[in-house]
Amino acid sequence: MARAIRFGEYGDVEVLRVEDVPKPVPGRGQVLVEVRAAGINPGEAAIRRGLLHERFPATFPSGQGSDFAGVVAELGEGVEEIAVGDEVIGFVNTRSSHADYVVAEASDLTPRPDGVSWEAAGALFVAGTTAYAATAAVCPREGDTVVVSGAAGGVGSLAVQLALLAGAQVIGLAGPANHEWLRALGAIPVTYGDGVLDRIREAAPDGVHAFVDTFGSGYVELALHLGIHPGRIDTIIDYEAAGKYNVKTEGNAAGASAEVLRELSLLVGKGLLEVPIARVYPLDEVHDAYRELEQRHTRGKIVLVP
Repeated sequence: MARAIRFGEYGDVEVLRVEDVPKPVPGRGQVLVEVRAAGINPGEAAIRRGLLHERFPATFPSGQGSDFAGVVAELGEGVEEIAVGDEVIGFVNTRSSHADYVVAEASDLTPRPDGVSWEAAGALFVAGTTAYAATAAVCPREGDTVVVSGAAGGVGSLAVQLALLAGAQVIGLAGPANHEWLRALGAIPVTYGDGVLDRIREAAPDGVHAFVDTFGSGYVELALHLGIHPGRIDTIIDYEAAGKYNVKTEGNAAGASAEVLRELSLLVGKGLLEVPIARVYPLDEVHDAYRELEQRHTRGKIVLVP
């Protein structure tokens, strides 16, 4: 037997249970991975609460989780490029990574590079590929000024760094507690809230060229007030505003591949990209992990470890 997170109805964190389940068996082209770390994400909380039922309905009983990193425990038929004992980073689309073991497609795995911690590896997929696609969508380049909302969050913290690596000047919207960290990355921190438009203009007197919105709550409209072309605004959350103003919504679906995951993991391994880890929780403390996540004030990622 093995443990896995399950929920049998929509609701708050109390509906989550740690259950004993049969150890999964990989099929053809699949790999069984013993999970060492698995990131948690806001989208999972929204699905569990039923907020995305029309787009991503749950079938009960439901598992959860996409991100993971771990050690290959068993190979399915036809898998030749991976060996038992390999350390891998991967993802699943079966809502099943919050568990002791997960079955993944061999094509959705990439080796864990030297210098990448289990926690960073396990938290990389959703936030990393979302940040990768959202940042690429606004085409940051040398000489540009790019604003990132939610700049200290799981996606935002990576989008800031990817835009900086592209040569852009980056303004990160975040609370004062995260300003020193953003400065250390090379970004210009600006406090969100009343007056943020004027503060951005003061920080970027020559104008702003692009905007990555990871938070919602009116930032698409703010970007338009800054004079940014809709084609260089991307939101990963405010789909209503995106439809109204014809801005981009590139995110995880656009970046979700083992190739992108490999590229990001190599950047982490080389010290060019930091995956900030806010906190690590044991699997059986999943309630506390999601309570912290849903406050939306963490720096970086929250991770579960079996």
